[in-house]
Amino acid sequence: MPSWDPGEAEQVTSAAQLREVVGAPHPEIAEKVVSGIDGVSRRFIERSRLFFVATAGEDARIDVSPRGDTARSVVVFDDGKTLAYAERPGNRRVDGLHNLLRNPQVGMLFLIPGVKHVLRVNGTATIVRSAPFMADLALKGVPPALAVVVTVEELFVHCGRALLRSGVWRPGTWPEDEQPGVMALFESQQALKPRA
Repeated sequence: MPSWDPGEAEQVTSAAQLREVVGAPHPEIAEKVVSGIDGVSRRFIERSRLFFVATAGEDARIDVSPRGDTARSVVVFDDGKTLAYAERPGNRRVDGLHNLLRNPQVGMLFLIPGVKHVLRVNGTATIVRSAPFMADLALKGVPPALAVVVTVEELFVHCGRALLRSGVWRPGTWPEDEQPGVMALFESQQALKPRA
């Protein structure tokens, strides 16, 4: 297993150093951010069955959580500037929701199985527990107890290189050995906790 020694690594500490390696983006790519949701992006978002939500707490610690649901787990409003998603019951850890109460900034990454590119949305979020649109987010006829409404500030498409390289949508490239289960991961992590 490799070890990390900061003294042995040549670190990148400025934007100029970063650009020496990465180079400047094509002007069209640099200006790809828009502040609303167009019709094609709306269809993509509404068909997304998996998306990730990133929030930040007051201490700047980041929480990234997956949201998986049936198709149309997200509602895009007619104004093209607002979307909402259901908060479904989970393990009752509400780190991301607590973060939104303190800092409403949110980043979202929308995926569609088999599609190699993803959409990114950045915006400002509000948690609601009742609203007329809650019926649109119902699962098996039951509206969610909570929903998050996001005012879209930035929307752009990410290229698909990461998904292509990972082979995540190609079953033939998936690992054949047995992967750690939820309980194995949990128990292994508990072993790192200091004992009183």
